[in-house]
Amino acid sequence: MLWRSKPLRIVAVFTVLALCGLVILALVRDQTGTQGFLVGLGLAVLPVPVLMTAFRWLDRVEPGPWRNMLFAFAWGACAAALVAILANSFATQWIATATADPGGADTLGATVIAPVVEESAKAAAVLLLFLFRRRDFDGIVDGVVVAGFTATGFAFTENILYLGNAFGEDQEMGSGFASVTAATFFVRAVMSPFAHPLFTVMTGIGFGIAASSARHQRFRRLALPLAGLLLAMGMHALWNGSSTFGPYGFYAVYGAFMVPAFGLVTWLAIWARRRELRTLGIELPVYAAAGWLSPAEPFALSSMRARGMARDLARQRAAAAAAGAPYGSPQGHTYHPAHAPHPAHARIAATPLKAVRAEGRAAARAVAEYESFATSLAFLRRQARRGTAGPDFAERERELLHHLWQRRETAGPALVHAAQATGRLRLRFVPAAHRPYAGQGIGPGPAQGYGTPPPPGHHASPYAGPRHDARPSANPPHNPPYANHPHTSPPYTPPQRANQPYPPPPYSP
Repeated sequence: MLWRSKPLRIVAVFTVLALCGLVILALVRDQTGTQGFLVGLGLAVLPVPVLMTAFRWLDRVEPGPWRNMLFAFAWGACAAALVAILANSFATQWIATATADPGGADTLGATVIAPVVEESAKAAAVLLLFLFRRRDFDGIVDGVVVAGFTATGFAFTENILYLGNAFGEDQEMGSGFASVTAATFFVRAVMSPFAHPLFTVMTGIGFGIAASSARHQRFRRLALPLAGLLLAMGMHALWNGSSTFGPYGFYAVYGAFMVPAFGLVTWLAIWARRRELRTLGIELPVYAAAGWLSPAEPFALSSMRARGMARDLARQRAAAAAAGAPYGSPQGHTYHPAHAPHPAHARIAATPLKAVRAEGRAAARAVAEYESFATSLAFLRRQARRGTAGPDFAERERELLHHLWQRRETAGPALVHAAQATGRLRLRFVPAAHRPYAGQGIGPGPAQGYGTPPPPGHHASPYAGPRHDARPSANPPHNPPYANHPHTSPPYTPPQRANQPYPPPPYSP
């Protein structure tokens, strides 16, 4: 029964990973020596922030929880690296003993054994998150990011080993850093830091497509991850075997295969990221029509520039209001450049600067949370349309709408102004909302998919322009676009937050 405790599971998993990390570091230090280990560690850590930042940027539309990313990195650096070093060493020694050909055993181990073992070990992290963190894994971008973090961790540990051994060779030859260490660092950290991530991303793409496939497409959901894993093994084998193709084999494989493959995968990842933004513009207007969002918000939420601008506007406005500047009261909802605070009227001295900044950060955080919940809501509706949403769809939809309503008073005006400032409202129409989809229990009746008509006073067309009065009513819309769940019985207890910059929840238990 103790295993049902979530904190206990988290502690147990990371304890196992920490033990794997200690073992793998001890093995690497034994092979490289203390000096080589420290030099390898210092050089191997340099490309890690760059790779992690790149993958995190790709995941900005719907950022995955950091605990998932840390698990993936730790799995690659500790568990996968430990499995790889033990299995590769055992297999290579066994082949050398069986064939009495150590040179051939090394080549076979690098081109056949290592790709299969290493890619399988790294794919295990993607599989675990796919199975046990399914809510956070719903598309190609999630697969790419998880696979990238896992491979970045694996490459980090492997680079410590290679760079430490290179430093040892330089010490034996008395050349310092001038020869093998510099060449190894240039090849592994400058020319090809993306090598391991590129291989494992193939597996992540397979799992990502499987995650977005309907439940009845069982063959696709099983075959695509396996195909991605096989492709990753093949690319890894080609890369490792490039040195056997002659003196220029490495450069030929690098220029003719690795660079184009990297460019293609990068294009695919960016295309998938843009498609996620388009999903918001397609799925959210139905909530605007029902009164949960203002008509302008779907336009702003489908633009990263507008989302960033909304956070900045909320921060500036809250800070100005806390300082007593004529930016409008905290409950005001109309943004205009003429309302910007004038230095002569700002009473910064009357309010501690720390408190002013705290108010600004709280408002920006509320907008960021609003954007995150709106994104999750759009993706949830897309899953329902594709038939991949779980049986708790209505409950999850209601919970997300509750979170949006809590933060709407702060986030709504900022998003409306950002949509206007970025020119997102020049479009006068968007694609019609998708027809009702069966099997999800949506709507008040069998023939109605998104609820009854909008509440009285709401614009019939939500695309004619922004609604200037973005202040939410005292109660949420009476006709929500989700299944029959009374407003008076929320499916969860909202957390109590101190000093929150948004009004209390409109629902009562």
